[in-house]
Amino acid sequence: MPYLNTPDQYGLVAKLLHWLIAALIIALLGIGWWMVDLSYYDPWYHDALSWHKSLGIILGLVVIFKLLWSLYDKPPAPQVSLNSFERGASGIAHSILRWEMLVIPITGFLVSASEGAAVDVFDWFSIPAFIQVNDGVRDIAINIHYYFAYGLLGLVVLHAAAAIKHQFIDKKGTLKRMF
Repeated sequence: MPYLNTPDQYGLVAKLLHWLIAALIIALLGIGWWMVDLSYYDPWYHDALSWHKSLGIILGLVVIFKLLWSLYDKPPAPQVSLNSFERGASGIAHSILRWEMLVIPITGFLVSASEGAAVDVFDWFSIPAFIQVNDGVRDIAINIHYYFAYGLLGLVVLHAAAAIKHQFIDKKGTLKRMF
């Protein structure tokens, strides 16, 4: 299997990045959803928050790498079997996904670093709080992080549903391009 994309198939690197990002998003949404119901004194609260921060930083770095990789290795053209509405909707959805996958880790970092402490990533490395934000900016970042995460959840469900529909109902072989 070639590691680069072809005109009608994703390469190994794009596939690995896609599924790594998907797994990280699912994990982060799950942990985030779970931890908002934990109190500060819950024994799991600090561990969940630490995992969420670490995975969020890793997601941000992987997304940046994926975006840079896609400049080098152009994605395949949209399937010709998709109608113009489907191609347009797909392009818009993918653009929004990219923005959300950048904005959510950035706002999470702003929230985490707002008190001046570095963000530790699984004891592998730390990212210093190189920017100080006041309470007002932190509160805005919290709201953006929260609402964008729910928007991301909805868009991920829509993305998966569209891929499944095109594969199994329309029989367009859409999932074969990413597996």
